[in-house]
Amino acid sequence: MKLLIVKTSSLGDVIHTLPALTDALHAYPDLEVDWLVEKNFSEPLRWHKGVKRIIEVEFRKWRKAPWQAWQQGHWQSLYTQLRENRYDIIIDAQGLSKSAIMAFLAKGKRHGLAMGSSRDPVAPWLYHQRHVIDSQLHAIERVRQLFAKALGYPAPSGVVDYGVQDFFNPYLSTQTTQYIVFLHGTTWDTKLWPLSEWQALGQKLNLAGYQIRLPWGNAIEKERAEMIAKSCNGQVLPALNLREVAVELINAKAVVAVDTGLGHLAAAFSVPTLSLYGATDAHKTGTRGRNQQHLSVHYHCAPCLRQQCLWVKGNETPPCYNTLAANRVMQTLQPLLQEKLS
Repeated sequence: MKLLIVKTSSLGDVIHTLPALTDALHAYPDLEVDWLVEKNFSEPLRWHKGVKRIIEVEFRKWRKAPWQAWQQGHWQSLYTQLRENRYDIIIDAQGLSKSAIMAFLAKGKRHGLAMGSSRDPVAPWLYHQRHVIDSQLHAIERVRQLFAKALGYPAPSGVVDYGVQDFFNPYLSTQTTQYIVFLHGTTWDTKLWPLSEWQALGQKLNLAGYQIRLPWGNAIEKERAEMIAKSCNGQVLPALNLREVAVELINAKAVVAVDTGLGHLAAAFSVPTLSLYGATDAHKTGTRGRNQQHLSVHYHCAPCLRQQCLWVKGNETPPCYNTLAANRVMQTLQPLLQEKLS
C-alpha cells in the first residue's frame, strides 16, 4: 500500500504526526510512505524508518515571492513530484486549505477531517473521505485517530511511539557530565518564560551540581542564552543543526522547555522534560510520552492562545507568569532528576 502524508509544518506538528505513522506501520508493515513537508522541518522524517520519500516544499519562502518561485520552476517541480505516483491513500494531516490543495494535486483517495472537526471551512470539501475526530482530544491523539480511520485499523491507545529513538542509538554518550538543557526560545512572545525566572532556576540547579546547556536559533535567543549562562555558569552551545540539538537532548539528565518544537523533540526521545505553558493549552498540544511533566500558569485568561498579551504593552512579561515562579518549577523538576527512566 502506498501512502502520502501531507503535514508541512511546524516542527512540533510534524513530530506530533510521527506516532501515527508508527501506528500505521504496525498495522501495515509493508506500507510505503511519502511525506510532503516544509524543507525546514524535514529532518525528523529522516530518522523514522517508515518514511521512504520526502517531498520538500518552501511555502513560507515561495508565498513571499510567488512570481519568482514560478519563474524558478518550484511550483512546476512540486506538481510533477506529486503526480509521479498514484497513492492508495492520501492523508491531509495538516487540515488547512493550502495542505488540502496540495493533497488535491496528488493522485489517490484523499482523507481528512470533516466539517466541525476541522478548523478550516474549505479543506473538507477537497477530500474524498471526511472523518469526524473529537476536537477536544490532544493533537497527537487526533492525528492517530485520523490515520486509523483512513487506513482502516482499530483506534490506537497507550504510550505514543515516535519511532526515532533507534536512529540515535549510536549517538548515546557514556560521559558522566550531569547537564540540563534549557529550551528557552519560542516563536510567540506570550510563550516566553521570563528571563529572571530562567536565571533563578539556573542558579538553583547549578548549586545542586548540574551544568546548564543553552541552545539558540537566532540572535535574540543567543543574547538570552548568554544572560542566563552568565548567571549560573552555564554553557551557551554553538550554532547547531537539528540533528546536533537532538544529540544534546538525548544525553541530557533533563530538559526544561517552554512550548516549542524542540520540547516535543525531547519528548520523542523520552528525555525527562518539564514543559512550561502560559498562552497555550498543555491538554491539547503539550508534550506527550514517557517522562513528561507540564506546568501551566494559573490566570483568569489562560490559556489565551494569543501571540500578543492583552494586558501588557511592548515586551513586558504577561502577568500570568507571576504564577509560575522558579521555586515552583524547581519543586516539580526534582522528581524527574532522581533517575533517567527508560
